[in-house]
Amino acid sequence: MSDRIREKLQILADAAKYDVSCSSSGSQRKNKNGGLGNTGSGICHSYTEDGRCVSLLKILFSNVCIFDCSYCVSRRSNDVKRAAFTVQEVVDLTINFYRRNYIEGLFLSSGIFKSADYTMERMLQVVKKLRLEENFNGYIHLKTIPGASEEIIHEAGLYVDRMSINLEMPTTEGLQRFAPEKSHAEVQKDLGIVRDRLIQFKDEAKLIKTVPKFVPAGQTTQMVVGAHHETDQDIIMMADQHYKEFKLKRVYFSGYIPINEDEKALPAVGSAPPLLRENRLYQSDWLMRFYGFSANEIVNTQHPNLDLDVDPKLSWALRHPEQFPVDLNHADYWMILRVPGIGVRSAKKIVQARRFGRLYIDQVKKMGVAYNRAQHFMRCEDSSKFNKELQPFQIRQQILQTGQSKYTKQLSPQLDLGF
Repeated sequence: MSDRIREKLQILADAAKYDVSCSSSGSQRKNKNGGLGNTGSGICHSYTEDGRCVSLLKILFSNVCIFDCSYCVSRRSNDVKRAAFTVQEVVDLTINFYRRNYIEGLFLSSGIFKSADYTMERMLQVVKKLRLEENFNGYIHLKTIPGASEEIIHEAGLYVDRMSINLEMPTTEGLQRFAPEKSHAEVQKDLGIVRDRLIQFKDEAKLIKTVPKFVPAGQTTQMVVGAHHETDQDIIMMADQHYKEFKLKRVYFSGYIPINEDEKALPAVGSAPPLLRENRLYQSDWLMRFYGFSANEIVNTQHPNLDLDVDPKLSWALRHPEQFPVDLNHADYWMILRVPGIGVRSAKKIVQARRFGRLYIDQVKKMGVAYNRAQHFMRCEDSSKFNKELQPFQIRQQILQTGQSKYTKQLSPQLDLGF
């Protein structure tokens, strides 16, 4: 590797670290014709379903950008070293890194230079060369450039596993304040292009034996959290809207990192992003996607912000004591999932095990249930012997005293959590 390529790689890999929307893919692109790599089911130092930890080359094509978003390190007004790869340089880096077993795929984003179409065309050339000339079958995640033409997006989707485009800010007010050259409408238009093409290919697959693969791992988006005065309700409702309207695989939350001291309107959050709040948002996202919670149950006008001391599932349970205790011997699967301390796997084990007899506390403990929390919200055949009736504030206090979150212990002393 030449010194110039090494310098470019250092600059453009460092600039790419602020994009968090690159975890496991769920794609299954198989190796063929003696090509290089298998997509598998995950990328970027993420654990796959079978326990493998995999990684990818995560870079920007260029950190030159015509936009001046206040919170972005690559904004045009920022005095940083600029660099740009050529198409062939990105292809060579990907193949050489793969052959050395450094990576299993590529995450490619870019600042917007000249125009959206010009940038997107260069990125499209990279993925086409990898697929068609190098016969590379590994994972490729491509960032859609806002405002790129429909034709380019359609073509790119035939060569990549996942596409994503960032909403940037969860509220229109925040976007206008810190990124006035961008708009949610433009991002939503591009999300709609990919969604519609996915629906089209799915419909064609019912009639035609073989249809092209188009973004098989779906599309995602990302929002910056904590740069503006949005509430958690603003963020979660925005995520919920996009899950429903655009059928997204994931919505990612990126805690605001203070990289622009000149913009006084941006918050001072010390030297670290609001990781505890970010974690609570991901927990809420998990509840909506896997636990059957609606967005309004997690946050609403009475509770617009998440409780940083307890996870959102426990917070909901404490606000709804009328729903508990849940009898594990009779309740349905979705109600069992609402018991704090019981996850998806444990709930499935409970439903399966009770077919063979009544459930007792000792049995439930062996199913992976976090009993210190769950005991206040559930009932087994012998629960009455051990559990006392407590008020919600007493339960909350007891749980906080007996087992505090690792995030609260490790992160809260370092953060200014003024949300």
